Amino acid sequence: MTAISVPFHGEGAGVGELTWGQKHIWTAMRDSGSSLSMSAIRPLAEGARVDEFVDELRFFMSRFQPMRTRLVFPPDGGTLQEVYASGEARLEIVDIDAGTDAAKTAETLSQRHVDTPFDYAHEWPLRMALVRQDGVLTHLVTTLCHIAADATGAFAMFMDLLRRDPETGEPAGPVAGLQPLELARTQREPAARRQSDAALRHWEDLLRTMEPKRLADPVDRGEPRFRQVGYTSPATHLGLRLLGERLRLDAAPMLLAAFAIALARVTGRNPVVTQLIGSNRFRPGFAEIVSPVNQTGLCSLDVAGITIAEAMLLTKRRSITAYKYAYYDPDDLDELLARVRRDRGDLDRSVVYNDRRPPGPPPDPGGPVPSEAEIRAVADAGVLRWERLDQFKGKLMLNVNNEPDTVDLMAHADTRYLSTEDIDALLRGVESVVIEATLDPSAPTGVGPGPVTS
Repeated sequence: MTAISVPFHGEGAGVGELTWGQKHIWTAMRDSGSSLSMSAIRPLAEGARVDEFVDELRFFMSRFQPMRTRLVFPPDGGTLQEVYASGEARLEIVDIDAGTDAAKTAETLSQRHVDTPFDYAHEWPLRMALVRQDGVLTHLVTTLCHIAADATGAFAMFMDLLRRDPETGEPAGPVAGLQPLELARTQREPAARRQSDAALRHWEDLLRTMEPKRLADPVDRGEPRFRQVGYTSPATHLGLRLLGERLRLDAAPMLLAAFAIALARVTGRNPVVTQLIGSNRFRPGFAEIVSPVNQTGLCSLDVAGITIAEAMLLTKRRSITAYKYAYYDPDDLDELLARVRRDRGDLDRSVVYNDRRPPGPPPDPGGPVPSEAEIRAVADAGVLRWERLDQFKGKLMLNVNNEPDTVDLMAHADTRYLSTEDIDALLRGVESVVIEATLDPSAPTGVGPGPVTS
């Protein structure tokens, strides 16, 4: 492996606090022992040159303050960030011979970058590496530390690269959105403090009234402790299209309602209280900001004794409120949680729901709305996949991945709280709820009043 030093210089420098979104993801990174990095592999066209990617790396480092930011850990505690005006980045080149699988080499390199935590105080949060086979560039591997960007921010960076002037390489315009140091300053202003206070009042209302447990007490079943399970369901995708037409709802709240109903059926516990990961991208100036702005909102869904359609309408209202109040100072939330814990003991907030798809209605697929017969025809086409998961700090997290023409779910679970059979039943149960509602508009949720205590 060789490396090229890439000097860069950009506007803005200084030391300041972390933003609220950075505090949120930094806590998750510390808890997991991982940089929660995102990595992408780009196959390269014939004739790709090293200097193109030297230029690309320099562009990212110069253009975006989060890419030239390192963390500072003062002796008295806490975490700050420092943005540098200039420095040098590294572009790695991995040379392989003609008999080596270049694509596999890129995958291995990407996984190694993800598995290796960043050195937050001394390393830039962007790693770029080229795979070169017999002198020909085949792949680019780009890895981002999560405290510098989230998936939407990474996409905004790449689109900014594509919008450059093809002759001069100059950016199309100013950087969109606030830079982290500026955002952190605005979060100390009265308007942001009022937003944080309102969000915490919403959290406290739920924390003071929610049942303490989400899942049953832990049991060692002799199974692998952590499981990652995916489920791809074309029937759910078609069913949500049909229900969306009937109920005039977007897919997001309907799918969240199906998850809540399926979970209540598996656990026997209702209301379902879950943390929703909100993108906050609807806020002014946040649409293309590179720095992470995701935070969690708290949502309580009572799905007992009503129809599935009614649960979906309820979920729309409740989820909008949860996402509205998913923007607050995490330090203040920690203080609130400590106060409530003194009064009520431990409250389980371990069920997390993360819809990774872009907000708003999905692109119009065209054609007629699917019929009930078409949905029934693919009801057995769902594919369950069990994948590696070495560590997981929570109890249950359900991710909804952005895949076309299907609904792709990915569950992370601790089998002390949900058995392998429970996880299987939960994922298939989401599909079942949607199909039931498409076949019978008055189908009940089948959930009792709960909660069932143990």
